[in-house]
Amino acid sequence: MSSLKGICDGLPVDPVPEARPREESVPHAPIRTPNLTPEEERLALENALRYFPPELHAELAPEFAQELHDYGHIYMYRFRPQIEMRAYPIHEYPCQTRHAAAIMHMIMNNLDPRVAQFPHELVTYGGNGQVFANWAQFWLVMHYLSTMTEEQTLVMYSGHPMGLFPSSCTAPRLVITNGMVIPNYSSREMYEKMFALGVTMYGQMTAGSYCYIGPQGIVHGTTLTVLNASRRHLGTSNMAGKVFVTSGLGGMSGAQAKSAVICGCIGVIAEVSRDALDKRHTQGWLMEVAENLNDCILKIRHARRQKIALSIGYHGNVVDLWERLASEFDSTGDLLVDLGSDQTSCHNPFLGGYYPVQLSYEEARVVMHQNPVRFKNLVHESLRRQVSAIGRLAERGMYFFDYGNAFLLEASRAGADVLKDGPQSLTPRFRYPSYVQDIMGDIFSLGFGPFRWVCTSGDPGDLDITDNIAASVLEESIQEGVPDSIKQQYDDNIRWIKEAGRHQLVVGSQARILYSDQKGRIAIALAFNQAIADEKLKGPVVLSRDHHDVSGTDSPFRETSNIYDGSSYCADMAVQNVIGDSFRGATWVALHNGGGVGWGEVTNGGFGLLAWCLMEHRILQNEPSECLLGTSQMGLPVVAGLGIPTPKKRSVAPWNRTAT
Repeated sequence: MSSLKGICDGLPVDPVPEARPREESVPHAPIRTPNLTPEEERLALENALRYFPPELHAELAPEFAQELHDYGHIYMYRFRPQIEMRAYPIHEYPCQTRHAAAIMHMIMNNLDPRVAQFPHELVTYGGNGQVFANWAQFWLVMHYLSTMTEEQTLVMYSGHPMGLFPSSCTAPRLVITNGMVIPNYSSREMYEKMFALGVTMYGQMTAGSYCYIGPQGIVHGTTLTVLNASRRHLGTSNMAGKVFVTSGLGGMSGAQAKSAVICGCIGVIAEVSRDALDKRHTQGWLMEVAENLNDCILKIRHARRQKIALSIGYHGNVVDLWERLASEFDSTGDLLVDLGSDQTSCHNPFLGGYYPVQLSYEEARVVMHQNPVRFKNLVHESLRRQVSAIGRLAERGMYFFDYGNAFLLEASRAGADVLKDGPQSLTPRFRYPSYVQDIMGDIFSLGFGPFRWVCTSGDPGDLDITDNIAASVLEESIQEGVPDSIKQQYDDNIRWIKEAGRHQLVVGSQARILYSDQKGRIAIALAFNQAIADEKLKGPVVLSRDHHDVSGTDSPFRETSNIYDGSSYCADMAVQNVIGDSFRGATWVALHNGGGVGWGEVTNGGFGLLAWCLMEHRILQNEPSECLLGTSQMGLPVVAGLGIPTPKKRSVAPWNRTAT
């Protein structure tokens, strides 16, 4: 068994670990189909071997070649470290700087089997959201971080550590790029080849930036989405007896079950993977399991009558569920669903992100590899059937929204009836709205986004203290007075943070998510910093956010889907956001191609910031106004009560900046 010191000693090559078969006791990523030529296969092997001394190539080459043949990628299973993979308390990491130790804490959380979707393939969430491309990269990064000083920066190219470079104490300790491909070559087919070659990587959003905090990462956003969908389209904040139907209990989608219960409604979530369903049930994120459709319908009817808050995981395909709900209406007149969405990983529909209804889960994993053309046709047919059933229910009053997973985009490519009648613009106009367009866009326009923090001591008591601090700060803001336009959001946030501990949201690191605005983020960050200085907390706090924020992502089918001046396909905001973070005090920054709705469809960025007593108040107060300055010329509406244009795009939140 390795130790933390052991994994910081560098890639183990003397002696090299014993070869061992892939463990079948854990979920594994689907087999990839990169369609490499023989020349490309040799190149992939050469690229993998360059991490190792030449004298080991004869031993490792056949093994790596077999991995490439069997799994479509060289993961280097032999070098998977024999350590309990989890976020250890920051003081246990053998480092020269706390900043490096904080990054190591975050990396190991992303690979924790309780957190990661396919931990042995280094996939955190979304089916293909990689932390690294292979295990050699993990060893090398941990070694570099352990030796790093306050005047060095580690540079990462799509999982590959380029090395430590001279910098300054105010520069980022880590700069990450993932999937930065020349635009004309940013296709799915090219990605599969390049990933197999070991030259690029899909980091999703917070997988490759090391800022994932488990399903909790979007549970507040999902709660706000469902609650505000009910307010706007069902006319009530009281969701007792209301039914929300969706799919997916994986990494990010696992939040849906918990969010439904927090909202007080009945959440019905279809999941084809037994492993994923059992994982969320065991962790307490899912209350009940329905093994068949008859049982599922009975549970829905009972919960509706009793008006109880309940999450039901249906073990089966969501298309079967939608078709059964439609037939129930046809036969009984009962509309058993009020709100509907989908959170399958439709950004990756042909490699495990979407499972067609015509095949069992096990059959699908074979067919997608052995007969990808047939699999693609089945996916398209399945999407058309799903949309048809959803349409029948929507006509009867159900409200359906796209939850930013490329569902409507892929359904349109499959020929499903999802486009609005009439002329189409540059961006397709769907008959069902994106949740950004119709629900969360107003919240984003007010500057509220997914602020996160991680207590690196690993002590649950620290998380309780930070929850109390955040609640007190928000209550003080209310007492001081906030505009009427944002008071509802502040009230929602106070209720959320006060109840967060009761909902047992932690999976992995001691982390919290809170949709906060600029004022709230600054005040909470400063209060945390003071608590650290006063030794009320046992360790530093990492401040971060989802890349899915008011300024972090350019995505025409999600974050910027409500931009109509023609700039929704432009990526200046996300790139400028990361550049700005890098010289405003971020501990690390990341810029990604892909995330959310898929490779080539998104540019997004993020950061991490370690708070540990030395943040400068004057820097935190420096307000960037780059996004507000340009919005008035775009003809966008003014936020009621604020006297400023509704932001097309918002710059980096001011608490992103610190000096140490």
